[in-house]
Amino acid sequence: MPIATPAQYEAMLDAAQEGGYAYPAINITSLTTANGALKAFADAKSDGIIQVSTGGGQFASGLNVADAAFGAIVLAEAVHRLAEKYDVLVALHTDHCHPAKVDGFLRPLLEASRQRIAAGHGPLFQSHMFDGSVVELSENLKISKELLKECAELEIILEVEAGCVGGEEDGHDTSGLPAEKLYTTPEDMLEVYEALHGIGRFMFAATFGNVHGAYKPGAVKLKPTILRDGQKAVTDKHGAEAEMDLVFHGGSGSSLEELRETLDYGVIKMNIDTDTQYAFTRPIVTHVCENIEGVLKIDGEVGNKKVYDPRSYLKKAEQSLCDRLMKACDDLKSTGNTIFGA
Repeated sequence: MPIATPAQYEAMLDAAQEGGYAYPAINITSLTTANGALKAFADAKSDGIIQVSTGGGQFASGLNVADAAFGAIVLAEAVHRLAEKYDVLVALHTDHCHPAKVDGFLRPLLEASRQRIAAGHGPLFQSHMFDGSVVELSENLKISKELLKECAELEIILEVEAGCVGGEEDGHDTSGLPAEKLYTTPEDMLEVYEALHGIGRFMFAATFGNVHGAYKPGAVKLKPTILRDGQKAVTDKHGAEAEMDLVFHGGSGSSLEELRETLDYGVIKMNIDTDTQYAFTRPIVTHVCENIEGVLKIDGEVGNKKVYDPRSYLKKAEQSLCDRLMKACDDLKSTGNTIFGA
């Protein structure tokens, strides 16, 4: 599973668009979560996307360092090496980077890719996300255009967002926003296309009521037809070739029908984090509960090294994350879809 080259990544996105499926994009924070993701894509025979958030990068760098960009580089370099052992393609991506974090997170990562390319290798990450949804659309697009130009020079794809995903993730809380902020308009989608088209390849995270976090069925009011209407506004004016590569954030709690409907409107990437976080943690809790006398040295006893060895429960966590990600591949119809070797 070598990391996709820029050309292979573009071919992956084209294949998803033409084939009516989307790639799960899973956030990782450690070698264990990275290995679970790689195993899932390989076992599902699906190409896929592995991504790092600012919080994930900071965590991976360790408590003393706490440097989001440095941690993201460490994880990406590790995935480049680990991926060599597999036979489907994976792309590396960074998740939500707000304007205040561009200089401290995104630009150091672009510089890391610039150095790799100068040394005769491909970029470290194949795509990055700039989340300018916290500023007015005009300012969002001004910064997006600048970043897209930098990315294009390195053959990196930029993901942008207009409209806000609700809820809270990595310390960014939009739960107090008015409901209308959760829905991108067709006019917004047209403005995004016209501002960015021709600079470089981009993906667009349009919002249609999606919310970060875990919710019971029916709690999240999605309107996938917003994506349909926005794409139509763009293609009616600029032709069928102007259809955008869309990204679905905040899919936890959505029905299978809603997930599948978005594929019809051009979604080729769906972020998955909340569900795989739970899948990772659940077997650890079970392990501790079932082995409590061995995990803890109760009443002066010595415990049981075999069950408090972190490997004993992290293996279970890795497999559970893998199983949940494979379900996402099935839900998004990417299972069995790889262009590796094509």
